[in-house]
Amino acid sequence: MGFPWQTFDPFLFCAHHQDVYPSGNAQLGIDKDQLGGRALGSDFEKKDGFRMYHGKQIPGFPYHPHCGFETITLVTEGYIDHSDSLGAAARFGEGDVQWMTAGSGVQHSEMFPMLQSDKENRLELFQIWLNLPARSKQVDAHFEMIWADEIPQWKSNGVFTRLIYGQIEGHTQSVCPPNSWASDRQNHLQLVQYIIDPGATLQLPGTDQQLHRALYQYKGTSQINGQGFEEGTGIFIEEQEGLTIKNSSEKPVYFILMQGKPIGEPVAKYGPFVMNTSQEIEQVIQNYRRTEFGGWPWPNAEHVHDAGRGRFAQYPDGYIKLPNQIT
Repeated sequence: MGFPWQTFDPFLFCAHHQDVYPSGNAQLGIDKDQLGGRALGSDFEKKDGFRMYHGKQIPGFPYHPHCGFETITLVTEGYIDHSDSLGAAARFGEGDVQWMTAGSGVQHSEMFPMLQSDKENRLELFQIWLNLPARSKQVDAHFEMIWADEIPQWKSNGVFTRLIYGQIEGHTQSVCPPNSWASDRQNHLQLVQYIIDPGATLQLPGTDQQLHRALYQYKGTSQINGQGFEEGTGIFIEEQEGLTIKNSSEKPVYFILMQGKPIGEPVAKYGPFVMNTSQEIEQVIQNYRRTEFGGWPWPNAEHVHDAGRGRFAQYPDGYIKLPNQIT
C-alpha cells in the first residue's frame, strides 16, 4: 500500500503511523543521546523502531497549515497533543477520533507526547485526508472531538468492528463537522476498522450505490473471495461486489474500510493545500503569507500540554469537553 496509502475520491490519502518510542523526559520528549544519526526535522526513516517525523525534540508534526480539505485522525494506541490557530487544543488517544475541517485555512500541530517516563511509549494512528467540494473549501475551520466511548464498537462471531463513521448492522456514528462531505447522508461515507480473529469470517455485502469503496489490510494475512492476500494490501471494491474475508492464519488480521460517494471535481494539490485549480492554490499561498491563517498563539512550534493532564478537548470558544462527560 505504500506510505501514505493510495485512496480514491472523495479521500485524498491515509497515513498509518506505528512507532515504539523510548521513555520520555521531563519535557515529554526524547533525550538527545537517543536521537543520534537522524535527520531531525524530517525523520521519516524508522530507526530503532521509531521516527521523529518533523519534530526535533518531541516526535510529531510542529505547527503547519492546511486548507481546502479535512483530516480524520484515529489513535488506537498512545496519544496526540493537538493545538491550533483557532485556539483549540486537545489530548486524545486510545481509540479517540479527532475530525478537523481545514476549510478556508487553519494552522495546527500534532505532537506525540512521551507521557511514560519509566517505559516505552507506543503509538499507532491513522490519519485520513477527506476532500471538500468546491462549495465548501472556503468554510470556516472547525474542530470536533469524538471520544472512544462515543464510537460504536462490538464483537460478533470473532469479528471486532469499530464504526468510525457511518451506518452498519443497525449501528450509527454520525458525529462530524457541519460542512463535511460526510454530513450529507446521501454521500454514504463510511469508515470502519475490522479485526478478524483466527478462523473467523467477515461478510461485506455489495452496494447498488455509485460509491468508491476500498479495503486496506494493514496487518496479517487473509483469504478474500478465495484468493490469498498478504499484509500491506489495498483492494478497490467494485460497486456490486460482495466480499467473503476469511482469516485462516493463527493471528488476527486488521482492516480499514473506506467508502464514499465521489465528489467528482478537479483536484489541485500543493503540500497541505487542496483546491480545484492551480490559480486557487496560488491564491491560498498568498493568503497564508499575508494572514498565516490567524497566526500561532502557542508558546512554541512543538507545543505539548502539561504532563499530568488527561484526555481533553478545548474548543475555540473556551468550552472544554472531557471523556465520559454528560452534555
